[in-house]
Amino acid sequence: MRPQPKTRRAALALLACLGLGPQRALAEAETRPLRLILPVSAGSGVDTIMRAVTPALGRALGGQPVVIENLPGAGGLTGTAMLVKAAPDGLTLGVVSNNHVVNPSVYKRMPFDPLADITPIMVAGATPFVLVVNPGRLPAQNLKELLALLRARPDGYNYGSSGNGTILHLAAEMFIDEAGVALRHIPYKGVAPMLADLIGGQVDLGIVALPSVQAHLRSGALRAIGVGSAARLPAAPEIPTLAEQGLPDYQLEGWFAVVGPARLPPALVKRCHAAFLAAFATPEVREAMAKQGNLINPGSPEAAAAFFRSEQERYARLVKKAGIGLD
Repeated sequence: MRPQPKTRRAALALLACLGLGPQRALAEAETRPLRLILPVSAGSGVDTIMRAVTPALGRALGGQPVVIENLPGAGGLTGTAMLVKAAPDGLTLGVVSNNHVVNPSVYKRMPFDPLADITPIMVAGATPFVLVVNPGRLPAQNLKELLALLRARPDGYNYGSSGNGTILHLAAEMFIDEAGVALRHIPYKGVAPMLADLIGGQVDLGIVALPSVQAHLRSGALRAIGVGSAARLPAAPEIPTLAEQGLPDYQLEGWFAVVGPARLPPALVKRCHAAFLAAFATPEVREAMAKQGNLINPGSPEAAAAFFRSEQERYARLVKKAGIGLD
């Protein structure tokens, strides 16, 4: 005999999964707060983006409260592990980034399957990466000057990342490989502590999402050397690309996607997709995304699933070339 669920929430989730009560599951999702798990630290690029989006998202959900929960650690595994364990009732969603599909190539053992244990809702867009330096430690104005300083003192400088095996670690290793320089890696548990030490001078340089450092660039605490985009950004046209400065093959940006637990009922997928689509289309969110330099291009759940598969294959090749691996 099938065991009886212990809570009303679990019962509704079970009914939804079995296709026995989608209307009741949908009604439940419309009346309780939406928990939005971000497997990144506060102040990171994805966090900055979603905090600009959530007010409009709540309105698009008919006034449903949206609560952001930052659960950083292990390249996003900590937060996403909580997401995949959540009931598929539309009350817990997550926003993941490149790390979600990088991790299978980095970690020998994964606590979940990044493709099978989630329900794709949409790839919402992309955010630019920028190479930044502490101007007191590396007084370079451009890539040519930076490379001259780095080559004059091989292994004399370091770079920070949001953690071993993260996309920011991989982005920096790609820079090191293409520029032909040597740097010591200092991994952190998230972007926020890395940026604190970068500004404080304990870290010399790093590659980060533009939204997370815009204020520090304006204040002069950090200096931008180049962006990893194919072209200059309307939000920061004064920052040249790394490609135009002598690294023609360097092109990398961060993307962010909305996902739910596995077996999220189609009615809830449709509701969540429509709400995020409406939120990103509001004038205030479009203005915020433009100021941050983000490219918003929401796609379908089916397109998201295909994108995850292709990106996982792409990063497997990059991780192997960089020689990054963790137990």
